[in-house]
Amino acid sequence: MVRVTTTNRRGVLRAGAGVVAGGALTAGCGTGQAAAPRATPTPTTTPAPVPASPSARPSSAPVPRAYPGLPVHITHGPRTRAQVALTFHGQGDPALARTLLTTAERHGARLTVLAVGSWLDTHPDLARRILDGGHDLGNHTQRHVSVNAMSEADARREITDCAERLQRLTGSIGTWFRPSRTATATPLVARLARTAGYPHVLSYEVDSLDYTRPGAAAVTRKVLADVRNGSVVSLHFGYADTVTALPDVLNELGRRGMRAVTTTELLS
Repeated sequence: MVRVTTTNRRGVLRAGAGVVAGGALTAGCGTGQAAAPRATPTPTTTPAPVPASPSARPSSAPVPRAYPGLPVHITHGPRTRAQVALTFHGQGDPALARTLLTTAERHGARLTVLAVGSWLDTHPDLARRILDGGHDLGNHTQRHVSVNAMSEADARREITDCAERLQRLTGSIGTWFRPSRTATATPLVARLARTAGYPHVLSYEVDSLDYTRPGAAAVTRKVLADVRNGSVVSLHFGYADTVTALPDVLNELGRRGMRAVTTTELLS
């Protein structure tokens, strides 16, 4: 059992603890993928702050945690428990996102959502919807561009702009960071994420390839063929195939005696 410490809000924003680097994957977050349906246009100016009532700004939203002994890039959890983490890149049609969240909850499953900041600018209510459902919420950069290819200043802005939106909407910068358009971060991006308050980069070992729109049956087969105890699975909001596949994935996981939990629970 990993002992977890909680930092205060100010400390999280300036945390920069060093972590030993881990291995990298070769697959990517939609490397070469088409944009998700109804993708939010890239803003040309910084959006105005989103008004939030006290009820929409929880003061105790989860914050990032350091997991001593784990690498910078987390690709999976313990193999000793029949648990998996279904992680979703948060962008696309909000109606599909809500359907996926509701489906998971009806099956007793909890997800990890890595939200794009510009998506939250357009749909700020979804940040609270995700947390209220018991799911993890994290940072997937502000505009979902190729963050590894950016200059240091621009990459830092992609990470911190999304963190600021999460902070404003939830009281926390989110529990995880995942770089956009790639499965793993360069050393520079990993360092910038640590400086922003994210001790680890959440990668994955199972890629559903749902962003290629292969059909729901293919998404289901791909996930179930590769998943095992401790797996972190990459999926996406914004694709109808994923909505159709999720009940079958969850039913089969249940038949195998496996539970879909948040990444935080997977590693705790």
